[in-house]
Amino acid sequence: MSTYTQILYHIVFSTRNRKRCLSELHCEDLYKYIWGVINNKDCHLYRINGIEDHIHFATSLRPSISLSDFVKDIKVSSSLWIKKEKIFPYFETWQEGYAAFTYSYRDRDILIDYIKNQSKHHRKTTFKEELRKLFVDLGVKFDERYLV
Repeated sequence: MSTYTQILYHIVFSTRNRKRCLSELHCEDLYKYIWGVINNKDCHLYRINGIEDHIHFATSLRPSISLSDFVKDIKVSSSLWIKKEKIFPYFETWQEGYAAFTYSYRDRDILIDYIKNQSKHHRKTTFKEELRKLFVDLGVKFDERYLV
């Protein structure tokens, strides 16, 4: 029998120290690069978006790929690409760690809309407030000390 999965991941990570260095001018280029990394792993990107200090994306993974390796590969390769292309001059690196949540495939459109509306959402909410709300709403135990 073949392996079948239908796991939708919502992945979030930020720049080191939440540095607001991802200018809107070049974010599309970054998102296209990350889409390419995901596509090369034979995974599917549903939506990617973010603001100056963090990004969100909805994706599904092939069953043979671990989530931690997947995120690490995206962060390492995109960090190297950003530095090579010099599109975000104040970018140093991504933060250590990430947040990842699973969603029912039925909730895909809700998640895509949430990711699509990041700039509107962050007119009222900081990244820290957003992450805390996601943790609470999804029942994730967390330590406030790490919500810097």
